[in-house]
Amino acid sequence: MVLLAAAVCSKNGRALISRQFVEMTRSRIEGLLAAFPKLMNTGKQHTFVETESVRYVYQPLEKMYMVLITTKNSNILEDLETLRLFSRVIPEYCRVIDEADIQEHAFELIFAFDEVVALGYRESVNLAQIRTFTEMDSHEEKVFNAVRETQVQDAKMKMRQRAKEIKQKQRDTMRGGRMGGSAMGYGSSNASRMGEVITQSIAPEPTKPKSVPSRSSGKAMKLGAKSKDVDQFVDKLISEGENVRSTGSLKSKKMDIAKTSVPAALTESVHIRIEEKLNITAGRDGGLQQMIMQAMCWLRIADDQYGCIFIKVDNNDDKGCQFQTHPKVDKKAFLSSGIIGLKDPDKPFPLKQDVGILKWGLKATDESLMPLAINCWPNDNGEGGCDVNIEYELQLEELELIDVCISIPVPSGVGAPNIADLDGDFKHDSRKNILEWTLPVIDASNNTGSMEFSIAGSPDDFFPINVSFHSTKKSFTDIQITGVEMAQGRSPVKYSSESALLVEKYEIV
Repeated sequence: MVLLAAAVCSKNGRALISRQFVEMTRSRIEGLLAAFPKLMNTGKQHTFVETESVRYVYQPLEKMYMVLITTKNSNILEDLETLRLFSRVIPEYCRVIDEADIQEHAFELIFAFDEVVALGYRESVNLAQIRTFTEMDSHEEKVFNAVRETQVQDAKMKMRQRAKEIKQKQRDTMRGGRMGGSAMGYGSSNASRMGEVITQSIAPEPTKPKSVPSRSSGKAMKLGAKSKDVDQFVDKLISEGENVRSTGSLKSKKMDIAKTSVPAALTESVHIRIEEKLNITAGRDGGLQQMIMQAMCWLRIADDQYGCIFIKVDNNDDKGCQFQTHPKVDKKAFLSSGIIGLKDPDKPFPLKQDVGILKWGLKATDESLMPLAINCWPNDNGEGGCDVNIEYELQLEELELIDVCISIPVPSGVGAPNIADLDGDFKHDSRKNILEWTLPVIDASNNTGSMEFSIAGSPDDFFPINVSFHSTKKSFTDIQITGVEMAQGRSPVKYSSESALLVEKYEIV
């Protein structure tokens, strides 16, 4: 009852990936897989075929086969159960089951195969355990990384301290050399020249770097530096015709952070920034459970000649926000004429730092105030799965939402969802069990959209839904900066401004 090998092969028997669990040569396994399609009888439906020495247990996977090669005296029922587990493992790592996707995730699949079978015998594991084992989340590794990070920080601190001590020693030595040279030079000209020689020998030469002896060619570890051996190894693989994936995907993940921060803007000496943050929880059957909006207006002055200024604000809020000015700002002037200035006009604002001058907030349960309404309808199809219809509607059409991402949880271990209808793009993350529906822009021109998909599961599996976006075209409460003037003389001041609507939490539960 030994499982010899597990492989994913094409229709003509070409191996895409193969994992042997006993000693077998490459030519042997390639010969067995090449003979497999010739043994199949297309007129009958079976899940296994046999030869004089081995048994093939297989399952079609679109344009390829998942094949187990076993001995003839193995238990066929156990082999079929193992085959089903192997077939469920593949969609866990491959979004589109084709040759390119299989080869791209070859290492992950082989690691997962090793968790299913060890030394030819089936392990007592399920899909969730395989996922946990392959992720290799180790507490010892976390502790080791924390200790190593502490050691690196300690080494950097000691390095900086040692550098300070060396510089101080050099300054003291140079100072002592000059004093000795002047004392010796007072007696005779020869002594003066001797003092100059001593001073020159002690003083450092910063423009002339020290030469490194050729015998010390070994590479020492440099903190924070990237090893060149990695680049050389990658270049060698590329020269041999290997397809090496770029690390640009890591950079693209870092760019996702921009969704939670105010986009950069060209700034003048007087720069005003408005930030609004939304925290929304809505029900799956409709209705707004809670909505909290918090906003702040920041002022940054880079030139001291613009320290004493007045800022004109056009307040078009019709949502019932509560406003609060900084204690040093003239509140009466703001409420009566929309001007933000200090109570003492002759006293300047702080320079070269962000100063909060006005903040406002809103708590509401009115569903019409939600920028984006999400309606999700999962229906049980009676076959152990659900047909899910989800749609969005832009309720505040004056807004322009950028980089919209609607994250829908999906059941694990059932493969990728079958998308029937879609506005925008989608991505299925099998690791996090999330279906991400993305749209670059939602505005008045595409204020509604929908997606329809089918997947195994129950209606409760698709909640909570999380939404993220940002907007820079117009603020949520329509607060606008209309001008900046000098406090004395009321002459106009050139300024720059920016506003951003961000999402801290947007959840449909």
